[in-house]
Amino acid sequence: MKHDPRSFAAAQAYKKDEVSDRIRRFLPMVKRLAWHVHGSGRAGIELEDLIQAGLVALTECSQKHSGPTEDGFAAYAKLRVRGAMVDLVRRSTPLSRSATERRRALREKTATLSTELGRPPSEAELAASMGMTENQLADQRAADEPLRFEHIDDAYSDSNAAFADDRPDSFAMLADQEMREGVAAAIGSLPERLQMIIQLYFVEELNLAEIAEVLTVSIPRVHQLKAQALDKLKEALGEGYEVL
Repeated sequence: MKHDPRSFAAAQAYKKDEVSDRIRRFLPMVKRLAWHVHGSGRAGIELEDLIQAGLVALTECSQKHSGPTEDGFAAYAKLRVRGAMVDLVRRSTPLSRSATERRRALREKTATLSTELGRPPSEAELAASMGMTENQLADQRAADEPLRFEHIDDAYSDSNAAFADDRPDSFAMLADQEMREGVAAAIGSLPERLQMIIQLYFVEELNLAEIAEVLTVSIPRVHQLKAQALDKLKEALGEGYEVL
């Protein structure tokens, strides 16, 4: 069976027009929901961001929903649009629900006492009315303080001790690793007797007399072998390495 590609293109164009028409007709609903969510007291969320999140959700709904009635689409779209806005608020608000409730209760209690006293209450008066000590009130304020997220380029400073780190940086660690590998390879290239001299002197930390006893040679001979070993190490390592 042969299909006419023009009919498929026409169907796609009709679908696109239908989606655009739905977005245009339901745009006022998106704006009303955005105003409602924005007015719920969530600080730090711009109205335009809520509308944008709602439009994205509305577009997805218009593309996926193929219900027989507009009422069905309206209910579906309203649920999805509001959900997208609430998700944006939750992602942007670094406070738990319980912390938000405690902050709200504290604001209400402060307002009530201010009305009763004719002035802002002191910390002691506010703590007493909340049934806690001043220290407990201070701890609650600190725990319920919202987190602040700042761009690292704005917050970082080389002179700020909070960013200090006494660990070596990546370049220093890499250079140290390369030096270790170079020294190990240079020692491995020495004759076995000279390798033993290096091992006994630098690793086991024996003195010349003790090494002479282990190797059953004289102390001057140990001194001579040690000098030979160091000379060969310098030659194998090349410049950039300091050999004692």
